[in-house]
Amino acid sequence: MSQPPNTLFQPPEGGPGLKIPILFGIVIALAAANVYLFLQVDQVKTEMSKNRETLLTEISNLRETATISTQTSRRHVESLKADLDAARRRAEAAAGEAKQEALRQVADLEGKVQRENKRAAEQVKAELGRVEQTALDATSKVNATLSDDIGSVKKEVAISKSELDKTIENLKKVTGDLGVQSGLIATNSGELAALKALGERSYFEFNLVKSKQPVKISDITLLLKSADLKRNRYTIELVADDKRVEKRDKSINEPVQFLMSKYRQPCELVVNEIKKDRIVGYLSQPKVLAPRTAN
Repeated sequence: MSQPPNTLFQPPEGGPGLKIPILFGIVIALAAANVYLFLQVDQVKTEMSKNRETLLTEISNLRETATISTQTSRRHVESLKADLDAARRRAEAAAGEAKQEALRQVADLEGKVQRENKRAAEQVKAELGRVEQTALDATSKVNATLSDDIGSVKKEVAISKSELDKTIENLKKVTGDLGVQSGLIATNSGELAALKALGERSYFEFNLVKSKQPVKISDITLLLKSADLKRNRYTIELVADDKRVEKRDKSINEPVQFLMSKYRQPCELVVNEIKKDRIVGYLSQPKVLAPRTAN
């Protein structure tokens, strides 16, 4: 059998039948990309929340430190006040020059108490200022990181859409071995991913080794009879609807078609690579089922 011509698919003028599924598939791909974007944004938000919790913990620790420092200063002031009271009592008990000396000590202690109070207040104010600045710096850093991550995700989505559009344009249609116009044919893993994104059919990849036992793929079984690496030809035996069919001397990227009662359109086997006693490809099946007939 001769190699089918690898011509690019030219959609019929004015025919929306193929454009609508393609556009629908692109919309699904974009929706998936947007979901991925939202997941990335949610992850960034989660990291931001964690950073905010860490920051609040640090602020709490700083406040505890400031509180401890204030309590220490208060205890020191209370101690000084106790000394002041003691000095006052000594001054009241003393007479003459001793009383004047005691009053001077009282004045010195009062000045020291005032200075200690002022120093403690300034220290607390400075600690709170550092806490506020740390919070502002952390918030700015988190916002910048979030903006960069969102921009990166948007760029990745745009690149993925462009690559998908380019891959879909390169896909082609050929006529299968049953003489039926085939769907879009993938010749590599990238094109197969694009077909899956379109969502028009179900695809099942296989790596079939020559053996005596058939392998079940979806609702059919396959048995590799021969694989000619030099001629890029292979022969398989398949069982579908309890019917055994042998497909002989098939080539790479040739749609091998067979009918099943539950599908409106033919199922297709496409082999993309032939190795020694091994073939690699995929099974394509319609998603639309045939209507059931009344018994």
